[in-house]
Amino acid sequence: MTEHFLELHDVKKYFKLQKGSIFKKEIGTVKAVDGVTINVKKGEILGLVGESGCGKTTLGRAIIQLDQVSGGKIVLNDTVLNELSQKKLRRVRPDFQMIFQDPYASLNPRMTVFDTIAEPMFVHGFSTRKTVERDVAELMNMVGLASRYIKKFPHEFSGGQRQRIAIARALALKPKLIIADEPVSALDVSIQAQILNLLDKLTHNLGLTMIFISHDLSVVKHIADRIAVMYLGKIVEIGDAAAIFDHPKHPYTQALISAVPLPDPIKEKQRKRLILSGDPPSPINPPSGCAFHPRCQYVKEVCKGEIPPLKKCNEEQEVACVLYDE
Repeated sequence: MTEHFLELHDVKKYFKLQKGSIFKKEIGTVKAVDGVTINVKKGEILGLVGESGCGKTTLGRAIIQLDQVSGGKIVLNDTVLNELSQKKLRRVRPDFQMIFQDPYASLNPRMTVFDTIAEPMFVHGFSTRKTVERDVAELMNMVGLASRYIKKFPHEFSGGQRQRIAIARALALKPKLIIADEPVSALDVSIQAQILNLLDKLTHNLGLTMIFISHDLSVVKHIADRIAVMYLGKIVEIGDAAAIFDHPKHPYTQALISAVPLPDPIKEKQRKRLILSGDPPSPINPPSGCAFHPRCQYVKEVCKGEIPPLKKCNEEQEVACVLYDE
């Protein structure tokens, strides 16, 4: 894995706040994603983590062009996605698919499993009337579902089974990139492990590249090759998954890691937890300088006036913090 398959260059996504029903007046801007630059290698699983509201899902939706970006470039396999016309974008859409958080809400309750998986295959010409039943059965078998369920509706399945259907639908067009938006957060713990193992197996067997979005670091640790930590629309740390967990650099990452429970009750009782003070700032009115400085225990005067860029602090990690300038 040496080439950059997906490149994000200073990606921004702002939402305008308006007041009034007829004569609308702009009263503010929500900076959901504010200048994200990431490179993802082919065949890699990148974990994207952070608190609720930090912009993880918005970034995922922007990558697959469900939301139009406010600035920057999204380059997939040397193609700038956000500069394509709708006609050209339709041609490349099979290359990138999304697995949504709620498997029930993402499936049409009026469509059977067969219709759900077969529809995109017909639309993009990946299957014919003669081969579609065989192709759908193969996909169901791939995600661990018996083909005898092919004529059932979503409400007849459990949460884990519905997520397997959603995964099969995402794989129907043989994509190269998968955006998995908290695909296990709505499932029981035992089912979470099954879905994680399935995604890990499919990613490696099919040669997929994946961005795995989650707020649960213990889940991300299990599946990700690298981890990007997001705070208030910005990436504050990125690096090898083992290095992030063993030696977190950014104070925010350190606090997130300390919140992950340890399986050993003795070690869990003895370790020191890092408790963040205050609440996350509003993306409508973010603080000046480093967005994390109002909650940081190591804050310096320079943190209040300068936005620290993402810099390499060792061979495996990059961090946006003035503590590592020297």
